[in-house]
Amino acid sequence: MTRIQRTFLLSLAVLAGLWTLADPTWPQPFKYFSFRAWAMQGTGVLAIGAMSLIMVLAVRPVWLEPPLQGLDKMYRLHKWLGITALVTAVVHWWLGQGTKWMVGWGWLVRPQRGPRPAAADQPLLEAWLGSQRGLAETVGEWAFYLAAVLMVLALVKRFPYRWFAKTHTVLAAGYLALVFHSVVLLKWTYWTQPVGLLMAVLMVAGSVAAVLVLGRRIGARRKVSAVVTATERFDAVQSLEFRVRVDAGWPGHRAGQFAFVTTDAAEGAHPFTMASAWNPETRELRFIAKALGDHTAALPRQLQAGQTVTVEGPYGCFDFDDGAPRQIWVGAGIGITPFIARLEHLAASGSARGQQIDLFHPTAQEEPLALLRLKAAARAAGVRLHLMVDRRDGLLDGEHLRRTVPDWAQASLWFCGPAAFGRALKADLSAHGLRASAFHQELFEMR
Repeated sequence: MTRIQRTFLLSLAVLAGLWTLADPTWPQPFKYFSFRAWAMQGTGVLAIGAMSLIMVLAVRPVWLEPPLQGLDKMYRLHKWLGITALVTAVVHWWLGQGTKWMVGWGWLVRPQRGPRPAAADQPLLEAWLGSQRGLAETVGEWAFYLAAVLMVLALVKRFPYRWFAKTHTVLAAGYLALVFHSVVLLKWTYWTQPVGLLMAVLMVAGSVAAVLVLGRRIGARRKVSAVVTATERFDAVQSLEFRVRVDAGWPGHRAGQFAFVTTDAAEGAHPFTMASAWNPETRELRFIAKALGDHTAALPRQLQAGQTVTVEGPYGCFDFDDGAPRQIWVGAGIGITPFIARLEHLAASGSARGQQIDLFHPTAQEEPLALLRLKAAARAAGVRLHLMVDRRDGLLDGEHLRRTVPDWAQASLWFCGPAAFGRALKADLSAHGLRASAFHQELFEMR
């Protein structure tokens, strides 16, 4: 089990566990309406708790990168929590709205309600919250509809990235409405128990994050202006290399990290791995963008030398820093980018002395100039390069890797490329004895 999987399950376990601690027994008598009231509180806790964690992760908190192993892993956690929030919110909504429909259809008979406690007999805050129930239910219902639609759209890969980014901004407003709904309708006795304290912390943190999102302040302190200095097309592999010179606010980066680049304010920021080591004298960053969508396909026409762009970062923990004397790198297709940066770093610093490294670069298409440069970079860094063109050399798999590198089991493996390929390679090598902690994979999917 990966660290992100453990974090995801632990988050849900803590939310569910503290809620169960607050309501430790099944409703008595166990009938539909008593169960409904109990379950609505539980699904509400899970839904707003997951949404709060989503909002915190959405502002790209750098301090969470080391324990969660990078922003790419944090976005994977963000996605899983989003699915959890959607599922639990739908169940919560059905328990509320669906029950009303079933009563109207004659399928259920609502029991007679007892008298509510008089406001004078309640603490002032409890009485005020009780007076807001009707408004909170209405606000929560419509905010749920908005949030559910936006979360479903976020899961549709064909939904354009620029609209995905904009809808996520709107989702922050929906979250604030759901916080109001949750504060009013959370069971009053919960607030004096651990679940109430946790809910308060999560909703305050999530609300602060939502305000940052709405104010377009995500990563504001990590943004710098940059000027495009050169562009070069590699048509055979449908890629564009572009170089930018960043201003003095850029803190430097480690080879293997990535940044968000904004070339058009209307389009928004897109993530690109840096294909160069950091040199404070030149202050130049090199990126390689493959035409994988509308924005990256249009970049060769839109990006020109002298153009001003915004760069936000650096992010990521795919930095090769595991102390292993033996490493195997697999950069499939455009996944070669972080390895190019590392090769440049090793050549400049000479830090690869005493370390054995094999780099596999499987690619579907040949780009002679790009491959020539890759060979030269590998030689300069002292790295053994294995080029594999699919139609000529076949596909790379675990068996080929093990045969090519006899001492593979003593190495750490760094992979960047298609996610399915990475999973298959990890499963094969793990089945033959590779330690799970020795496999490092860049999950370069921001949605």
